Amino acid sequence: MAKEIVTNAGTIYSVLTVDTAIVGNIATDNDIRIDGRVEGDVDCKGKLVMGPQSYIKGNINCVNAEVLGQVDGDVTAVEMLTLRSQAVINGAVKMATLMIEPNARLNGLCSMNAE
Repeated sequence: MAKEIVTNAGTIYSVLTVDTAIVGNIATDNDIRIDGRVEGDVDCKGKLVMGPQSYIKGNINCVNAEVLGQVDGDVTAVEMLTLRSQAVINGAVKMATLMIEPNARLNGLCSMNAE
C-alpha cells in the first residue's frame, strides 16, 4: 500500500509498504520511502530511502538516497548517496558525496560530481 505521511515538522513524504509492488515509473516532488518492489524508474525531487526488503529494477534520479535494499539499475543522486551494509547496487552510480558502510556491494561504475 502507498500512503502519504505528514510529520510534526510539516514535512510530507510518501511510503510504499513492504507488501506492495508497482510496475511503472514513480515521480514525486517530496521525499519517499520504498519498502516494497518497483519495476520502473524512480524520479524523486527529495530524499529516497529504500528499506532492507526493498527492490527497484530501474533507474533512480533523486537529490539524496539512502539504500538498504537492492537496485538493478543506475542511480543518480545530486547530493549524497548512502549505501548501508545490506545494500546491493548493480549499475552505475553518480553523486556528489558517497558514503558506503562495510559489506555494502556496488557492482558498476562510480563517478562523482564536483557540483
